[in-house]
Amino acid sequence: PKAAASPSQPPPPIEDLYTSLNRHIQRSEFTQAVKVANQVLSVAPGDEDAIRCKVVALIKADKIEEALSAILSSQKVSFDFSFYKAYCLYRQNKLDEALEVLGKQDKTQPSMLLESQILYRLGKMDACVDVCRNLQKAKIDSLEINLVAGLISAGRASEVQGTLDAIKTKATSSFELAYNIACSLIAGNKLKDAEKLLLTARRIGQETLTEENLADDDIEIELAPIAVQLAYVHQLLGQTQEAAGAYTDIVNRNLADEPSLAVAVNNLIAVKGPKEISDSLRKLDRLKEKDSQKFELARAIDLKLSPKQKETIYANRVLLLLHANKMDQARELVAVLPEMFPDNVMPLLLQAAVLVRENKAGKAEEMLGQFAERFPEKSKIILLARAQVAAAAGHPQIAADSLAKVPDIQHMPATVATLVALKERAGDINGAAAVLDSAIKWWKTAMTEGDQLSVVMREAASFKLRHGKEEEAAHLYEELVKSNGNIEALVGLITTVAHANVEKAEAYEKQLKSLPGLKGVDVDALEKTSGAKPVDGASRAGLAEAQEDGKTKEKPKKKRKRKPRYPKGFDPANPGPPPDPERWLPKRERSSYRPKRKDKRAAQVRGSQGAVVRDKNEPSASATNSNTSNLKSNQATSSKGVSQSAEPSRPQSKSSRKKSRK
Repeated sequence: PKAAASPSQPPPPIEDLYTSLNRHIQRSEFTQAVKVANQVLSVAPGDEDAIRCKVVALIKADKIEEALSAILSSQKVSFDFSFYKAYCLYRQNKLDEALEVLGKQDKTQPSMLLESQILYRLGKMDACVDVCRNLQKAKIDSLEINLVAGLISAGRASEVQGTLDAIKTKATSSFELAYNIACSLIAGNKLKDAEKLLLTARRIGQETLTEENLADDDIEIELAPIAVQLAYVHQLLGQTQEAAGAYTDIVNRNLADEPSLAVAVNNLIAVKGPKEISDSLRKLDRLKEKDSQKFELARAIDLKLSPKQKETIYANRVLLLLHANKMDQARELVAVLPEMFPDNVMPLLLQAAVLVRENKAGKAEEMLGQFAERFPEKSKIILLARAQVAAAAGHPQIAADSLAKVPDIQHMPATVATLVALKERAGDINGAAAVLDSAIKWWKTAMTEGDQLSVVMREAASFKLRHGKEEEAAHLYEELVKSNGNIEALVGLITTVAHANVEKAEAYEKQLKSLPGLKGVDVDALEKTSGAKPVDGASRAGLAEAQEDGKTKEKPKKKRKRKPRYPKGFDPANPGPPPDPERWLPKRERSSYRPKRKDKRAAQVRGSQGAVVRDKNEPSASATNSNTSNLKSNQATSSKGVSQSAEPSRPQSKSSRKKSRK
């Protein structure tokens, strides 16, 4: 007979459950804390403290999805879980939703700190800096680290030192702050100072983390950003081999956090350039999702890199694919980049690069032109790229029109020279002259120091003289002579005016200084001569001696006679018979060659009477069959060889491949 079922045990008192819950929290046993919190909720459904402990324990255990579900299932509770919900959305990289949830909550220190982190992740650096400045009065630990990071990312690195002075904080107060300030020095191009501060940050970090009893590998992971940044400084200083070695060591050891590893891989590829393309593509494959067939950054990397860093990695991937001539993959990747980076122009430039590589320069010009018309605030770099594409494709007029639409560089000498060359190539001489006149007008009214005006005027005069506009060229040369007395302009003025007004040219010619050493030369007698005549070697030598005017004659150097080198064992006293002069000719071309006689006995009849005599050159049937079979065999072998060579070779296995590559 079956035993009777025992009655269910009563739940422990709620006080004991909270004691157990507190013990698990103190020991950081968050999974057990969640179980105990569920027991409390089974006894007292809707208990706010139990729900809060459960949510925080799930967040601490990195179970963000479960924590968010617990928050959504507790809508009837009076406690406001908006902050925890915003944090969960932030951890899921749903940044806009998280910011919207925070906007409905009162401004508290935790919410403002979270808001600054969300704004930093969104790339809204100025707003992030404003929030951090509002928190300065709260005296939050390590707030200055986030503030300096926001200033650097916002392009305001010059304000870092003033901010530190205002809050009375030293750069070496922590290794994180020293690292961030070194980044600000890099932004200010103070590379040597940045290198020293990074070395100091590494030393402080090793001391601090060793005192916290961290393992050596954990310390190396924590200090990996400093190592990568040091290598980047060496790269900027031109020490490419040292930088490449540091990047390679970081990548091979694989003891860096995901963002530092991604930056090291990208910078190593940038140092190598188009060399070892296959190895560079394999290194980039380490950064993508393992299960994804397409190139997509792993989630851990994607969450921690800034938009600018991710954009750089994707751009380098496309450029490597173009160098490797993998057009299908490049075309597939550039198609998804506009959705990933909607506010940047880099995806459009990469699409244009793919089209140019496919010999579709006209389509690239059309696409860039349409974008410049729709987004004039982003049109500068697009128009410059369109001008480059058009100039390389042999469309000078389109290139000139694109450059002319960038107003803030029209007066620059380099732009003026490029526009004039493009219009001249397109046959628009009047348009080129108008560009020069406009540049001269701008520099005349500009309150700047330098000789840009004289440079532009001199080139304009030379251009107009070259295209038959002597009067305008003479006017420009005359202005140059009157303004600064330029000798080159004076020579150009004399040359130009001499064609129309000889007297005026002679008047300006008197302003030229006489050259030293030409006082004793009779110019009239020199003009009446028929020119220089060629002289023989003796006369030339005599003329050279006369021009020396008593200078010491240089003695000709004596050539040292070298003894001839003979073959080993050769006696020059007894050379023996001379070698055959025809030894280099083929035997049949030598005079001593005698051809062999033909064998007349080969034509004699052999065998019995009545036998058919065959010609020696006529092959027998068996020989014919044999040759035919050999020919087919050779053909088959050749055919087989061709098919084998045409077959694509298999990719090498991973073990057989050699490892090598802001």
